[in-house]
Amino acid sequence: MSDSALSDPALSDIITDWLHAFEAACIANDAGAAAALFTTDGHWRDLVAFTWHIETASGHADIADSLGRSLERVRAHDFHIPADRMQPRAIKRAGRDVIEAIIGFETENGPCAGVLRLLPDGGGHKAWVLLTALVDLKGHEERTGERRPGGGDYSREFGGDNWQDHRTRAQAYEAHDPECIVIGGGQAGLGIAACLGQVGIDALVIDQHERPGDAWRKRYHALTLHNEVYINHMPYMPFPETWPVFIPKDKLANWFEIYTEAMELNFWGATELASGRYNEADGCWQVELRRQDGTLRAMRPKHLVFATGVSNIPVTPSIPGLEDFNGTVMHSKHYANGHAWKGKKALVMGTGNSGHDVAHDLHASGADVTMIQRNSTLIVSLEQAQTVYSLYAEGPPLADNDLMATAAPYDVLVKGYQIAAAKMQAADKTLLEGLKARGFRLDNGAPDDTGYQMKYLRRGGGYYFNVGCSDLIVSGDVGLINYDQIDRFEAGGARLKDGALLEADVLVTATGYKNQQEVIRNLLGDDVADRIGPVWGFDEGGEERNMWRRTAQPGLWFTAGGLPHVRIYSKYLAMQIKADDLGLLDQAPIEVTPLMQYQAAAE
Repeated sequence: MSDSALSDPALSDIITDWLHAFEAACIANDAGAAAALFTTDGHWRDLVAFTWHIETASGHADIADSLGRSLERVRAHDFHIPADRMQPRAIKRAGRDVIEAIIGFETENGPCAGVLRLLPDGGGHKAWVLLTALVDLKGHEERTGERRPGGGDYSREFGGDNWQDHRTRAQAYEAHDPECIVIGGGQAGLGIAACLGQVGIDALVIDQHERPGDAWRKRYHALTLHNEVYINHMPYMPFPETWPVFIPKDKLANWFEIYTEAMELNFWGATELASGRYNEADGCWQVELRRQDGTLRAMRPKHLVFATGVSNIPVTPSIPGLEDFNGTVMHSKHYANGHAWKGKKALVMGTGNSGHDVAHDLHASGADVTMIQRNSTLIVSLEQAQTVYSLYAEGPPLADNDLMATAAPYDVLVKGYQIAAAKMQAADKTLLEGLKARGFRLDNGAPDDTGYQMKYLRRGGGYYFNVGCSDLIVSGDVGLINYDQIDRFEAGGARLKDGALLEADVLVTATGYKNQQEVIRNLLGDDVADRIGPVWGFDEGGEERNMWRRTAQPGLWFTAGGLPHVRIYSKYLAMQIKADDLGLLDQAPIEVTPLMQYQAAAE
């Protein structure tokens, strides 16, 4: 009988039998017996439940080695199928028919959850994928539901301080320093600050902009999110069900301001990290914050969390003759709208999302636009781009879907995205053939055809969700040339190698941003930057490099990504930071893991 034909009770029995065998091996501290319960190509991905790290072990030897370093310490037990979560089911994942279940268990550190995916093996079933994740840190659980604050410190305190007095004092930091400073007030910074607050860590968010959400509010006028609202909620505060499927940037920015207030986050706008130095003896940072009026405030936080996105340093390409160009040159970071260029000639260098959106906006504003393509680009229609989130349309609650979304080790992720990317290309065949006919250079996620999601996870860009600009290129309404066709720039525009002059009044360089390692180099020095290495992109263990987990520099952490990444991983990062304060983390130095191949700067 195939797994798909089994009844729900039979599926539960299969899952329960595996869990009992795994629990017995854990209690006996028998890592070899536990690893033998996996298929030969099996994977165990841990989100701080066993390892206090985010890491993946693959194959029997690797799994046994990793379990051997943690079983005795964590004392995992009480493995079970939670009654209040998605029940076991037969389903296809990354092209394989599996029995999938959400599981629960306990460790010395707190309650945990996970995902188990089993494959038939020799008349029984073995684990192809096991995810284990810490839910709450024992003694420092999230203050939600029945654990929410009672408000006794300020409720009806006649003649004393009220809630606003407490909040004003907390945000001023006149008599104390924060335990953690979060640099960046976008979704990543606000999300980690909210989660830090829930585990009892005093965090201050600083941002160079004046208001929460300004990082979105000040971007180009037409910007709207390219993925659907269903996956884009923030920690603790989902968007209202009345919200549009695709969220406009100003609506999102306003929500971030509401979120900051509702979650009682301490936020200093118009504030920059001027300098920082780690004091090894004291185990804390000595930093200076520059306020809007130019004054400096010295602080000594134990932790710094950089939440500045991929980075905030634009890449400025070296373009021959650009200094002779008489027109306006700006990076897409500074582009607002195309009204000033109505009736004029515009060049847009870069063919990722920003480049296409800027070109589209310039065209709509009445400019004569030509795009300059430097590298091959992945194009996918907006409708097809949503199919990678089909997990969220399967029915389980958001929390269950988030857990299952993390249960995809690198090899499984690659296979799943290859399947999805092939389907997207087939659906978009007419559009893609039209672009090829115009000379547009396409890829499907080089070198392994893994689609746009893997491009994002590896390099942060190199793709475009077509909301109309691709159609304008196909029709010829937006021009296209290859960068290799340009000889040099001169006063009136770009001189091509065939001698023709491509006239221009403005050049917008949508050429991406430098790695966050360079942000660290500028603010904390070469030693720290070289110690941690590049940020983002997969390391050889198949995890995002330096992201949401310990780095080689004590007290330095990173968070980034879209709203789904923020919602899912902020909690695991917050628990690691709290565990560090409690002395629970392994203090052995962390080896800087090499990046995988094909990491490239985003265009």
